[in-house]
Amino acid sequence: MDGLVEHWNRVFSGKADSELGWYEGDARQTLVLLDLIPSNTSQTVFLPGAGTSMLVDALLAKGMRLILNDISDEALHRLKRRIGEQGEHVVWLHHDIAKPLPAIIPQVDLWVDRAVLHFLLDEADITGYFTNLRAILKPGGHVLLAEFAETGATRCAGLDVHRYSAAEMAQRLGPGFSLVKAEDYIFTNPAGAPRPYVYALFRRD
Repeated sequence: MDGLVEHWNRVFSGKADSELGWYEGDARQTLVLLDLIPSNTSQTVFLPGAGTSMLVDALLAKGMRLILNDISDEALHRLKRRIGEQGEHVVWLHHDIAKPLPAIIPQVDLWVDRAVLHFLLDEADITGYFTNLRAILKPGGHVLLAEFAETGATRCAGLDVHRYSAAEMAQRLGPGFSLVKAEDYIFTNPAGAPRPYVYALFRRD
């Protein structure tokens, strides 16, 4: 984990948030899909790679309870500074999402991943990620995965990525998950380059 922590700390300490390749000034695309979930307020949400995402602010504004994880402690420190007192209602976790989650992490209603899963390349790490997801997501809960599409970039932040289809996401989630909606989305990064993503929302039966 130490090498990845150092890598991501360098990434977050070397640039302003708005210069990061995945930066979104708002999280509209994610929120549009989350609005498909009935009664999606006052829920407990797990973000496996919170980074410094503006999605955090949007979810807090909706009254959601958040568990924010990141492999970069630098990212978490920056996010804490930005959201200020709202952070008192957040559970903070500095953890490699491919490794088993601490037993104290409660079950959640919603797992939201924008641009985290695709950085995991080893099958053991991908398996660990989905084991964690299944371990803490409640029956009837939802998972939203937003990753580089099969036609997307092959590298990001100096690292190779694993590109996804909605079908592969469903296969890796396994039985007991139903697809609510999947759609392709072209994200334009801060440098003006198009980045094809696939967004897929699933419900746990």
